[in-house]
Formats: sequence, C-alpha cells, structure tokens
Amino acid sequence: MSWAEIGSEDELRELLGEVMPRAANKERVRLHQRDRDWLAASPFCLVATSDDKGACDVSPKGDPAGFVHVIDDTTIAIPDRPGNRRADGFLNVLKNPNVGLIFLIPGRNETLRINGRARLVRDAPFFDELIVKGHRPHLALVVEIEQIFFHCAKSFLRSALWKPDTWRPDVLPSHARLVKEVQVVEESVEELETYYGKAYAEKLYR
Repeated sequence: MSWAEIGSEDELRELLGEVMPRAANKERVRLHQRDRDWLAASPFCLVATSDDKGACDVSPKGDPAGFVHVIDDTTIAIPDRPGNRRADGFLNVLKNPNVGLIFLIPGRNETLRINGRARLVRDAPFFDELIVKGHRPHLALVVEIEQIFFHCAKSFLRSALWKPDTWRPDVLPSHARLVKEVQVVEESVEELETYYGKAYAEKLYR
C-alpha cells in the first residue's frame, strides 16, 4: 500500500483550504487583560522546545492556579520545581530559545497559546512571588512573548477530555508496573509501588 504524502505548502492548502479570517486575525503580541485572567486561572501548561538540530521535547508544568508570573505585557516566567533532573527542555533552550506554550484550565475546552523566545534565569526579585509550600524555585523559564492567541475547542470536544464518564485510568497497569516492564530498574514492583505512592505526592516541593 503506497502512501500519498504532502510535500509542499501548496499541496497542503489544496487539501485543507485557506485559513478562515477569524483564525488568521486572532494573533496578538502583547498580553490582553483576558490573557492575564487566563494565566491566573491556569494550573497547568505544556512547554514545547527543540534543540539546534530540530529534535523536539514537550514538558508539562503544573502548580496551583496562577503559578505563571506575569512580569509585564510581553514577558512571563514559569517557575521550575523539583523533578527528575533530566532538564531536556532547558537544555534545548540553551541551544535554541524558541518555545511554544499551551495553558489549560480544567473543564475548559479552549486553550491559551503563547509562542516566544525563552531564557533560563537562576534568580531575580520576582522569585519571592513564586514560593509554593515554602519552596522558592532555583530556576525559572522567562519567555518573551512574540505571539499569543486563544485556540479553539474542537480537539477537546472530540476527545471528551473533561468528561469523567470517558475516563479509564485503569486501562493500563499502574505506573510502577509500567516502569518495571519498560525500563531496566533494580527495584521490585512492590518497591516502585511504594515510591510512586503516598510519599511521592508528599515530596512535590522537596
């Protein structure tokens, strides 16, 4: 079976059609008050990066709603919290500052998208405003906004993401069992279940 691959913008436009005017004209370069309101209500975002060779990464970031700090109308800061220390996205930013962000509000089908250029900051006066449960971040991703707009709800409506009756968290084994199956680890499944259990949630900020 042969594949019919798209190889040019003209081919793509012939298939999809032209951009609808409302979609083409929705981009902004500065935060509107409603953008600020959205950021204040969002507890979760996805940060997309790529290195200088184009290898990509998407990293989730989450904290209590309003965790993103608005520095001014064109600059925001996302605090870093203790994690696995891979720093894939941060390493990418050191090579290529271009980032894409998607901010979610649980139960809301639209998203806020921000594209811009990022840098890593290890300290600044505004870090005092990023303290959560006594944890002052040691690092923040500061993003200079180049493009901002609200994205439509269709993907969330198609996926029924926020409808609890579609949720099937037990469709796969526990995370501990998945780790044991796909990685080479010394711990037993029981030890991993303990690690990813109650204690895991208690160490979110340390």
